[in-house]
Formats: sequence, C-alpha cells, structure tokens
Amino acid sequence: MDKIKVIIADDSDFVRDGMKIILDVDDEFEVLGTAGTGKEAIELARKSAPDIFLMDIQMPEMDGIEATKIIVEEGLGKVLILTTFDDDELVRKALKNGAKGYLIKNHTPEHLKQMIKSVYNGLGVMEENVLESLASSTAGSTEVTGASSSSFDGSDYSPRELEIIKAVADGLSNKEIAGKLYISEGTVKNYISNILSKEGLTHRTALAVYYLTGRK
Repeated sequence: MDKIKVIIADDSDFVRDGMKIILDVDDEFEVLGTAGTGKEAIELARKSAPDIFLMDIQMPEMDGIEATKIIVEEGLGKVLILTTFDDDELVRKALKNGAKGYLIKNHTPEHLKQMIKSVYNGLGVMEENVLESLASSTAGSTEVTGASSSSFDGSDYSPRELEIIKAVADGLSNKEIAGKLYISEGTVKNYISNILSKEGLTHRTALAVYYLTGRK
C-alpha cells in the first residue's frame, strides 16, 4: 500500500514538529516536508507532489486560505485546514477555495490520521461543531426553495428534496429528518442516496458543505 504523502504548513514550530512526529511513527504516512507559510508550502509541493496538505489558516506572507486557492487551481493536492480559530467566515473562505475539510486543532493523533485518510479517499470532513456553526449562521437566511449559496443550483430538485438537503445541512440525523417531515427513515435514506448520486458526492457532510458554500 502506498503511503499518504503529506505536507504540513503552520507558522508554529511546535505544531509542525508535533504533527510530523505523529505521522512519522505511522507507516501509512510520509511527511514530505514542513512549511511556515502558505508560499513555502506551495513551493515545496511543486517539487514533491504531495497527496494531502495540513494547512493552518493564519500564517505570515501568504495565509492558508490564499494558499488553498492556488493549490486547488494548480492541482497540487487536497487541503485539510487545521486551525485554532472557529470563525465562520474563515471556514467559508477556505471551503470556497477548495479545501476538502476543516478541523479545529484540539484533535487526538488518531482522529487526525483518520481525517487525513478520509480526505485522501475522497471524502469531505468537518468537525461537527464547525458544521453546526455554519448551519446555524445560515438558518433563517434562506427559504427551503432557495439556496444558501449563489453557487448551489437547486433547480433540479423537488421541494421535498430541497427540504431534505437543508435538513442535512442543519445537522439533522435521518431519524430527526423523518420526524420533522413525517416520513420514514428509509425514505429519508433513499432521498439522501439519490441526492448524493445526482451530485457525485460520497458523504452527507460533503452535501452539507456544498449546500452551505456552493463548493463540492
């Protein structure tokens, strides 16, 4: 099995070294290098072809949001944002620029590894509290028949499908959606499966992110 190749970008030596130690002791990962700015991360990536970036948001010279935009545009790898800041606007900017996940830094080593694997395997990942924060900040600002982002196209969906999508973005479970809409859990599951298939998505979190930000 090929190792997952990672670049760590953070302006804190302590954070960079800590994450490098965590990943270096696991045979599933290979740390290609570390960077203290977004610009350094991009320069390193152009030489070493990483799979995943662990990217801090707030860094000097070039922040993680701008670096993510360039990385995605140039196809240099997938970005997993790591930050101590849970500012909703920063979350949206990072996701709109193409980040595949967003994690607050108070994670365990095993949680970090699992999130890297998820992004590597094509899944979007996000801490539950961040998703809830995004959902609550957009609640009430749009109607069910509308969309949270001008980039989200709801024209191909029925009113019921849009209700399901909004409920997923609000963080509701299948059981909670079923109770809210007075339908069975099996029906909810079928709706979500069909919606994911229609959008080419693999996980309900990715659907929530798409609805909230317009980015897949």
